[in-house]
Amino acid sequence: MLTKFLFIAFFSVFQIFFGAALAQGFPQRPIKLVVPFAAGGSTDMVARLLAERMGPLLGQSVVVENRAGVGGVLGADAVAKAAPDGYTLLMGTVSTHGASPAIYKKIPYDAAKDFEPITNVMSVPSVLTVHPKVPAKNLQELVALAKAYPGKYTYGSPGNGSLGHANVENFLQLAGIELLHVPYKGGGPALNDAVAGQIDALTDNLPSTLTHIQAGRLRPLALLSPQRSKLLPDLPTYKEAGYPEMDEGGWFGLLAPAKTPRAVVLKLNAAAHQAMQDPAFKARSEAIDGIPMANTPEQFGEQIKKALARYQRIAKSANIQLD
Repeated sequence: MLTKFLFIAFFSVFQIFFGAALAQGFPQRPIKLVVPFAAGGSTDMVARLLAERMGPLLGQSVVVENRAGVGGVLGADAVAKAAPDGYTLLMGTVSTHGASPAIYKKIPYDAAKDFEPITNVMSVPSVLTVHPKVPAKNLQELVALAKAYPGKYTYGSPGNGSLGHANVENFLQLAGIELLHVPYKGGGPALNDAVAGQIDALTDNLPSTLTHIQAGRLRPLALLSPQRSKLLPDLPTYKEAGYPEMDEGGWFGLLAPAKTPRAVVLKLNAAAHQAMQDPAFKARSEAIDGIPMANTPEQFGEQIKKALARYQRIAKSANIQLD
């Protein structure tokens, strides 16, 4: 028993010193930041913005790699199975660490156990819009229309089981209405059809839809965010419109594989926080209405637990389950 205790104590001390030594020389080669979605979207935008500024601070390039598929699952799983040395990171989202684990029956990673949270980076609101042909000027009018004509109006999402799908289904459940779901293979095709009037409604990240809103090609009805947008100050949030459960937009945060040394995690956390203070980073964040979310690894871990619990409730109540 004593021998076993001494071995465990020795191993724990070894891990601490080894981790500290590793962090002192870290990084010695470029770091790969996996974006689990296609290039050009909000996740990709935030990742590249952060990578450009973290690299010089760490003395090595931070290279963004897009690995899209299955609502972010493929890219997240690749990072979960990577070596826990700090050289492969994930730009995690509410999809990879909230909606997808709740919706997919056979997800290949454990969102809570297979990652080391580093820091949240930014929250970007999503917005529910309708095509101008839809005679609804606000969320209350859309609810009234849907109740008068159940199943007549359609909404698009980036795909079955996507974050957009889950969020709209949450709203439909709370409002007690029906809209016909039209899943797409990605947010871009859904946005194109919404602008063309092929579908009646769409929920998407604000940066993706803002130019269409400003041009009058889409009409915004509600913002999924804890606060109003500076870019659309007259647009109420879902919470203000009577849906207090819907008060959190999408977030984007850094994660490493589980068992990455604590000292490496803290070094990456410090570099990310310093990068987020860069004036250019702040200016670009404001341009897409991003809300800074810098926090500790422990605080980010709690946000992930909250997201997992929320989307498990949504998936169960809306009966969204995919193999």
